[in-house]
Parts: sequence; C-alpha cells; structure tokens
Amino acid sequence: MADTVRWKNVVAACQPVRFNECMAKSQKELAFLRELFVNEDWTRRFTDLIDKHFDLSNSESLLYVNAGTGLHAMAIGEKLDDKVDVVATCENEDLLHIAQDKAAALKSKVDFSLTWFEDNSFDAILVDASFVPPEGYEALLDDSVRTGKTGATIGILLLTAGSFGEIFSLLWEVLFSEDLGEQGQTVENLIRELPTIWQIEEMAKAVGLENVKTHVAKEVFEYDNGAAFVASPLMEYFFFPEWLRSLDEGDQERVTKKLAELIDQEDGNLSFRFSVKATLLTGEKG
Repeated sequence: MADTVRWKNVVAACQPVRFNECMAKSQKELAFLRELFVNEDWTRRFTDLIDKHFDLSNSESLLYVNAGTGLHAMAIGEKLDDKVDVVATCENEDLLHIAQDKAAALKSKVDFSLTWFEDNSFDAILVDASFVPPEGYEALLDDSVRTGKTGATIGILLLTAGSFGEIFSLLWEVLFSEDLGEQGQTVENLIRELPTIWQIEEMAKAVGLENVKTHVAKEVFEYDNGAAFVASPLMEYFFFPEWLRSLDEGDQERVTKKLAELIDQEDGNLSFRFSVKATLLTGEKG
C-alpha cells in the first residue's frame, strides 16, 4: 500500500512499549509485535495466496475474519475501491485499535470491528487462521459458512501437514535429551495435529462447502543462526508459547536455549531454515 510510510509515522508517534524488558508479553505488546515485525515476515506469505487465487469479481460484500492489524484487508479495500463493502474483524481489542487507527490515518473504507455477524450476511468470507491452533480450523470454517449467503465464496488460510518439520525434529531431540514433554510426545502431538490437504478438504465439505479447492505454497524462513531463530518475535512470542505450553516458564527457556545450541552444532556456520505449507482452501456455500 502506497501510504504505508505514513502509517509507520503514526506507529512511532504511539510510543509503543519496550519489547525486550521481559519475556512475558501483554496482549497490547503482542499486537504491536504483530504490526512491527510479524506482518511482513509471516502474514504476507499467506496473503499472497489470496491475491493470486481468491476471486471477488462477483461479490458485493466481504467479511475478513482475523484481520490482525488490518494491512491486507485495507489493501483489498483499496484495490476494490467502491465495488465491494469490506468488513473486517480483529482477534482482540488491541489489534482492533491498531487497525482502526491505521484505517483512519490511511483513509481506508474498511470497517474494523469485533462484532458478531448474523447468518447469511456476506457474499464472500476470508479467514486468516495462520495463527490458529489446528483444532480451531473446523469451527472457523463452520462459522464462515454460517455468515455467508447461499453461493458465497469462502476462503481460509491455514497450515497443513509438513509444516515446521525442520523445527519439530530438532525440538523432539531437545525434549528427549532434557527429559521433558513426555520425552517427545509433545512434538509428536504437534505433528499429528496438522491436517493433510485431504483432511481439510473433507472438513470443508462436512460444513457445507462445495467446489472445494486448495492452493499450497511452500514458504521458507531463514535465520543467521540458532540464537537469531529462537529470539525472533515470530518464534519467541507466537509459536514457542503455544508449542511449549505444557512446560513451565523456566523449562521453556531451557528448551529454546538448548534448541539454539543444537541448531548451531548441526548447521555450523550455515544459516538455519525451516519451511511451512501455507495453504488457501476455497469453496462455495451450498
């Protein structure tokens, strides 16, 4: 979006909290981290799939669910001009405030809210589930079908089997060597929870979608070394807390430290890379 620079000036004026002062982050701090670091590094990889494969040409209204801090929803709104009414929901109030302030600064027409919407309200629904645990995928799909009109185009961004494989194999070694997480059962559960393409297609059909299609992109993330990887905002504040939630804070710190050391032992002077299967599932409400 051409006016992104103006928004960065708005963010600077907000004087956000200092993120390095402590391990635990408030919801407000996490919202700023999403805006300043995670959107470009993570979310853009998924929204590129929408721009390539989600057709809004026959829609007059769009609901964008889990819009984060709103950048992609506003980019869609700008591209569509006045052809489509765009409404976007944010995951919590702190993300909502950032999205609303950004929309005001950029004069975006997107209506951001936390509102619950009535059945059969929209011609198109987009859901960003890239930060949603896999057990939440079906509920999001079901609610998308509920809010869509008959024939509505529905799309959901999510992760599928094969994602994070490079991390999970190393994490299993660390948990086993440290006698934590039931000696790797934690990682085995994480791997098993990620659905296959066939499973999400069947899930979509079960909640009433027709003409189901999937589009998959392998996205590779690269870090200079193990320390840079475990200290990245994406990992430290968004994925590790979820993956290691069964461990106390002290054990979580021990595991991530050992993980960084293991990465450097195995990769030496090489950078560390991991990949995810970014997936866009689309269908029509029957």
